[in-house]
Amino acid sequence: MKIRNAAVIGAGVMGAAIAAQLANAGIPVLLLDIVLPDKPSADKPDRNFLAKAGIERALKARPAAFMDPDRAKLITVGNLEDDLKKLKDADWILEAIIEKLDAKKDLWEKVERVAKKTAIISSNSSGIPMHLQIEGRSEDFQRRFVGAHFFNPPRYLHLLEVIPTEKTDPQVLADFSRFATETLGKGVVVANDVPGFVANRIGVYGIVRAMKHMEEYGLTPAEVDQLTGPALGRASSATFRTADLSGLDIIAQVAKDLGRATPDDEDFTLTDTFRRIVEEKKFLGDKSGSGFYKKTKGADGKTKILNLNLQTLEYEDAGKVKVAAVEAVKARPLAERVKALYTAEGKEGDFLRAVMNDGFWYAAKMAGNVSNRLQDIDNALKWGFGWEQGPFETMDSLGVQTVIANLEKEGRTLPPLLQAMKDSGRERFYQGEETVTPAGEATKYEAPYFILTDLKKDASKVVKKRPGASVVDLGDGVLLVEWHAKMNALGEDQLRAVQDAHKLVQDMGYAGLVVGNQGENFSAGANLPLVLAQAQAEEWDELEDQIKQFQQVTTSLRFSPHPTVAAPFGMTLGGGCEFSIHADRIVASAETYMGLVEVGVGLIPGGGGTKEMLLRFTDQLHPGQQVGAALLPAVQRAFELIGTAKVSTSALEARKLGFLRDHDAVVMNRGLVLEEAKRTVLALAPDYVQPTPRQDIPVMGDAAIAALKSALYGMREGGYITEYDLVVSEQLGRVLSGGTGNNRTAKVSEGHLLDLEREAFLTLLGKKGTQQRIDHMLKTGKPLRN
Repeated sequence: MKIRNAAVIGAGVMGAAIAAQLANAGIPVLLLDIVLPDKPSADKPDRNFLAKAGIERALKARPAAFMDPDRAKLITVGNLEDDLKKLKDADWILEAIIEKLDAKKDLWEKVERVAKKTAIISSNSSGIPMHLQIEGRSEDFQRRFVGAHFFNPPRYLHLLEVIPTEKTDPQVLADFSRFATETLGKGVVVANDVPGFVANRIGVYGIVRAMKHMEEYGLTPAEVDQLTGPALGRASSATFRTADLSGLDIIAQVAKDLGRATPDDEDFTLTDTFRRIVEEKKFLGDKSGSGFYKKTKGADGKTKILNLNLQTLEYEDAGKVKVAAVEAVKARPLAERVKALYTAEGKEGDFLRAVMNDGFWYAAKMAGNVSNRLQDIDNALKWGFGWEQGPFETMDSLGVQTVIANLEKEGRTLPPLLQAMKDSGRERFYQGEETVTPAGEATKYEAPYFILTDLKKDASKVVKKRPGASVVDLGDGVLLVEWHAKMNALGEDQLRAVQDAHKLVQDMGYAGLVVGNQGENFSAGANLPLVLAQAQAEEWDELEDQIKQFQQVTTSLRFSPHPTVAAPFGMTLGGGCEFSIHADRIVASAETYMGLVEVGVGLIPGGGGTKEMLLRFTDQLHPGQQVGAALLPAVQRAFELIGTAKVSTSALEARKLGFLRDHDAVVMNRGLVLEEAKRTVLALAPDYVQPTPRQDIPVMGDAAIAALKSALYGMREGGYITEYDLVVSEQLGRVLSGGTGNNRTAKVSEGHLLDLEREAFLTLLGKKGTQQRIDHMLKTGKPLRN
C-alpha cells in the first residue's frame, strides 16, 4: 500500500498540526471540518471557515508547525457537507474530531460510503478504544482501520502510537507503520487497544501519584519539578509544568476515565487538592493562564513565574527554587544522578523513591497489557514525554534486583514480569542484543533504528577511538566519524578523528566516509573556551596553525579520493555547518538548525564557510552574470547570510538559505539519517572521481568592498548595527570581495579565499571587542552587542 496523499477530518489544534506535518513530509492533504454558516465573509458565508482557520493557526503556531511556510500550499481546505466525496482520492484518512464515540461512529459511516477500498482509515483518539469506533462497519473497513495517536505538537514530539484492533490486517499495520516511520518521521510504538494506550496510561498514572506523594511529604510543585525534571533525565517541564501545558482539566478527566476503566489497584484517584484546583478554582493550566504556575508581569515589566501554594491555593513569588539533593548531583552523568537521587535521604529522597517505585511497579504491571514489548513502553515515555531513559532502562541503571528488593520492602506484590526477573536473578532487562518478554523470557532486542551510542553498541565496530571522537565501522565498507564531546564542540580530537578515518578508508579499502553522530546535536561549533584562552595568552602562531589545520580537515571532505557524506541534525552551527557544506553530499534530518553564526562572537567563519557560500552563490548566477557589477547580488547574499548569523529553522529552510543543495537529501526521521547517509556513500563510491580545488572563482575586489562599506555605514548611522558589528562586517566583506586590489574581472582560487578567511579570523580574534563577545557568550549564552 502506498500513501501518496491523505485527508484529515477535523481542523482543530491537533488536526491542523497533523496536516502540517503531512505537508512537511511532502504529502498533499485534504483538510475538512464542519460548516459554520454563522461565520460570514464579506458577501457570503465561508463554508470552509474552520479548515482555513486551522491552517492559519498552524502557520502562526510557535514553535512553528510548518518546517517551511510554503508547505501550507500542499493543504487543500474543504468541509464535510460539500467535499466529503473528495475523500475517494485519499490513500489515508485520519479523523481528529471531538472525543465522543457517537460522533466518531457517525463519521465512519459517512466515510465508508465514499472512501476507496484500498484507503487506510485511522483515528487520532487519545482514549476512545478503536474497536468501539468500528462497530457496525464492514469487514473490509475494519481490516483497513488502525489507530494513529499523535502527540502535541506533532512536528516535535516523536511518538506515534499505532493501535491495531483484532480485525486490523497485519499487512495494513506493517505498511502504515513503515509509512509513519520513514515518510512522516515518527517513532512508532505499537499499542494494544486498551484504555489510555501506552504513554498516557503510564504518564497520567505518574502525575496522579506524584501529586499524592507531594502532599504526603510536604513538598511544593516547584520542588517536585526540580526532582523529576532534567536531574532524572526527563524534560525540563518535569511533572507539574507538563500538567499545566496539557491542561489540568484534561488530566483530571483522563484520570477519572482511566479510574473507571482499570482495576482498583492501579489507583487513578485524584487528591482533594487537585480536584479543588480544577473544579473550584478553575485553574486549568496554560489555557486559563494559571495552574500550578502563573505568569505575571513584575514592577520592572519583566515576566515573573508565580507558584501555587497548595495550602492556601493562592499564588506567591517563591524566587528561584533549588533542591539540595538536585544541586548536589546535577553535574554528574545521568546514571550516577539517578542512583544518587534514588538513594537520597530526607523527604526529597523519600518522595523520589515513592514516585519512582510507583512508576517501576506500574510499568512492569503494564508489560503485556498496554504493549507486548518492553522497548515500546520505554520508547513511548522517551518519545512522548522527552525522557532520556524509559522505566525499564532506568531500572537497569539501578539494578533490577535492587528495585525488586525495595518494592518488596514496601509490601508490594510483584507483577509477573518482576517476579520472573527475581526468580531468574537477572540484573538487566536489556543486555547486548537481548531483552525479555513481558513474561520475563529472553528474546532478541529489536532496535528501532541504527543505534550507536547506547548500551547496545557493539564495541567491536569501533575501529579507532579518541576521548572526544571515534571511528566506527558501519558495515558494507563504510566508516563513520562519530563525535561525542559536550555539545560536540570541535577541537583536536574531532579533527584528528576525521584524519584517522580518511587514512583508514585508503589503507583498508573502505568505500567511503560518513560524518555524523547520535548526540543531542550534530555540533554547536568551535571549542570557544580554548580559543579565548589561547587568544588571551597571545599564542598566535599556534592559533594560526590550528585554523589552517581546521581548514584542511573541513575541505578534506570535498577533496578526498573517496566519497564523504555529512549527516547533520539539530544544532549544526559554525564549524559543524562548515564540515557539512564541504561534504560531497549532505543527508540532513528534517529538524536541522544550520547556520554560520560566528559574527555573534565577533568572528567570521574560519573553516572555509565564507569561501564556500561565496562559491555556491556565484555558481548559481548565469555565466554572463559572473563578472563585474553583476556579481554583487551573490556577494550580498553571502554577506547577509553570514553577517546576520542566519540559522535555518529546519532542513527545508536550510535548502532555501543555500546550505543544502538540490542533490542533498532531507530525512524526516532523525533515527534513519545514518542509514540513508551510508546508502548514499555506497551509491557514490563505484564511479567516484576525486574533485580538485577550484581556481576560477570570480570576485569583485575593491568595487564590492566599496559597495558593502557604503551599505554598512548607512546601517550604522541608522542604528541597525553597533560599532563593533561594523568592524566584524568589514572583515567579512573583505573576504567575500576576494581582497583588496583585485579588479572587477578577477578570478581567484579557493586557497586564496581560505588565506583571506584565516587572516580575518586571526585579526578579529586579536581585538578586545571579539574577546569581550566570546567571554560574554560563554558566561551568559547570549551575544554581546558592543
